[in-house]
Amino acid sequence: MRNTAAVSVFIIYTLLTLLTSQFNCLPKPKVPKVIEYDVDAGKEDLFDVNDAAGLDLFEGDIVFEKEGRNSIIGEQYLWPKTVPYYFEDDLDINAKGVIMKAFEQYRLKTCIDYTPWSGEQNYISVFKGSGCFSSVGNRHVGKQRLSIGAGCDRIATIEHEFLHALGFWHEQSRSDRDDYVTIMWDRILEGREHNFNKYDDTTSSNLNVPYDYGSMMHYSKNSFRNGTEPTIVTKIPAFLDVIGQRMEFSDSDLLKLNRLYKCSRSSTFLDTCDFEQENICGMIQGADDQADWERVARAAGGPDTDFSNMGRCSGTGYFMHFITSSGTPGHTALLESRLLYPNRGYQCLQFFYYNSGDPTDQLAIWVREYDEANPNGTLRFIQQINGPPEDQWQLHHVSLNVSRKFRVVFAGTKGSGSSIGGLSLDDINLSETTCPEHIWRIKNFKDVIENTPMGTAVYSPRFKSSYGYSFQMGLYPNGTESSPGELGAYAHLTSGDDVVDAGLVWPCPWKQMTMMLMDQHPDIRKRMSNQRSATTEPEATIEGSGMFFWDDPRKVGVEVTEEGGTKYFRGPGAGTSVYLTQARALSRDFIKGGDAFFLLTMEDISHLVPSQPLPPTTVPPTNETTTPPTNITATTSTASPTTGSTTSGSTTSGSTTTPQPTITTLPPHDPCSTVTCENDGVCVKEGATQAVCRCAVGDDWWYYGVKCQFKSSSQENVVTAAVASVVVFAVMLIVTVVSVVCLKKKYMKKMGDMGTGITMQNLSAKLPS
Repeated sequence: MRNTAAVSVFIIYTLLTLLTSQFNCLPKPKVPKVIEYDVDAGKEDLFDVNDAAGLDLFEGDIVFEKEGRNSIIGEQYLWPKTVPYYFEDDLDINAKGVIMKAFEQYRLKTCIDYTPWSGEQNYISVFKGSGCFSSVGNRHVGKQRLSIGAGCDRIATIEHEFLHALGFWHEQSRSDRDDYVTIMWDRILEGREHNFNKYDDTTSSNLNVPYDYGSMMHYSKNSFRNGTEPTIVTKIPAFLDVIGQRMEFSDSDLLKLNRLYKCSRSSTFLDTCDFEQENICGMIQGADDQADWERVARAAGGPDTDFSNMGRCSGTGYFMHFITSSGTPGHTALLESRLLYPNRGYQCLQFFYYNSGDPTDQLAIWVREYDEANPNGTLRFIQQINGPPEDQWQLHHVSLNVSRKFRVVFAGTKGSGSSIGGLSLDDINLSETTCPEHIWRIKNFKDVIENTPMGTAVYSPRFKSSYGYSFQMGLYPNGTESSPGELGAYAHLTSGDDVVDAGLVWPCPWKQMTMMLMDQHPDIRKRMSNQRSATTEPEATIEGSGMFFWDDPRKVGVEVTEEGGTKYFRGPGAGTSVYLTQARALSRDFIKGGDAFFLLTMEDISHLVPSQPLPPTTVPPTNETTTPPTNITATTSTASPTTGSTTSGSTTSGSTTTPQPTITTLPPHDPCSTVTCENDGVCVKEGATQAVCRCAVGDDWWYYGVKCQFKSSSQENVVTAAVASVVVFAVMLIVTVVSVVCLKKKYMKKMGDMGTGITMQNLSAKLPS
């Protein structure tokens, strides 16, 4: 009867829609003030995305190859440290931009780099499949596909899938997992027990790293559950809500990856310093200055604590301080970094700054560059740090453009005014990355979370991008009715200066807005910041209208008034209702000193719209680890649903030789490998990339649906027709009654207006002239 009900509902919906559109006397639903598009549709985890797509992959997101189970044992399964990749044309543009951001995190925190495919024999081809999935390790199949489908374009999801490709299983698959978690087999969905297999140490190496509850490769407590109770219970209860994080690499994730690939340094990281060590990270005092910076734990006039520890740990908590309450006006103190060797030609300097001095005291950023002509270095001014003294640590970013050996120089200068303190520095980080454009600081963030009503958004100031577009972030600190306990985050275009906006291209084309809640750990490599991006696709339209979603906010937005009385237009928003759980937002160092920092950026990613060029030929791999040695043995194990014990098996391959350059020949991809047809349906290929289910059919019955999940019959269709007839008659009767009521109301209103007119005429006749 599913078909009968569906037809009945459709008929009722259609007729009622027609009814409400024709008669104004019927009540109309309220239109929301601000349009918001939830790109995740409330799905928090990549396994939720895959489940909604109907995928039943190994361990939820792993593609099994025909030659046997994947293994990370043996260098034959490693990629070169520079991994070739290719973006297929069906990949969403926003996903491409987020993948590039994920690559930047790999470069910052590991020695793994990614480069566009230029003909290498083996490469990773990223496409938009029906979910998020990958193989484990380098399979030496030429084109190795990795899917980033709809809802998978979170940076942590992408990092997770690429970790699979680099050779990693899920954390709870470790051979020692039963020492740390309990698998509740009776709570697992029927047929999904295989997702909780574990592997002995001949199949998967722990790389001598302890079990990591915080790994981004760990299932959440509720993965594949058949009810409301968790399927994984941590033996240390405090970690039950920790497992399953999808923010960033954990320290152990990075330790294992760097050990597996024998990394000695990361690609784009340059320096970090929290001044906890007396050697102050190799920094030196300038030779040509008149004063010095001092390493202290507190300073007269402020600050009372450093920023790294905020006074939480005794015996620690140091920062650098330049005293301006004494000394001669105009005297300068130079604090210089150790020698640094750039590769990219652009860098981002991030630091925390506390000014307890006088408004005339100054901090400036310089670089000292070295070459053969200037062996002692030449100073070049970069930026003045402006702003009055404040009773708080302030976050700053400074963009550098250095291409030769250099030092960063912090130059503090005593002003002419009366100072009670000085200038302080802490938590300095330098990397060869681009700086975020804007900072939204939310003070007393925990109070904001607790005291903001559910379903109420708070908005950042409007920020102007380098492209002229104005934008802002909307945040639901206390969640929404559909996603309680979650932070919601949405990116909006806003109106700016009328003259500037008139000269911009509308709809806004291919600008990616990123909203990052910064983990305030002192070392940028150890941060697990949470971010989400939305891209202004110029052809996207608002559902139910012909208006463009990212058009001028004056056309498609709503007028809002700021506290100061300034009015502007806020356009529709794109984002997610499941940005981050409140519990995770209150963990780590997302909040420090009571405050949270959101880093907001708008980037042009229009260069990712055209197809990635295809190389004409392949070349032999240049890294010795990419050629499989002879007699490879891969061992696998399967856990028993009742005992958790493992069994093993092995496969052996013959000898191989290094291939010679040849015309690119790619193995065909089987689209049916990720499609499950139900009720005896059969998957068949339509073209090279499409897979459809052919459903079973009987004499008077048949299955239908994407996965053959629904059943219908001739008898049911007869019933459907009868029910539909009754429904149509009932609804038409309602239409007739409502029509009579509406006409009666109009007639009474018209008669009332005529009566009023007659009365007014009679009254006018009686008044004296």
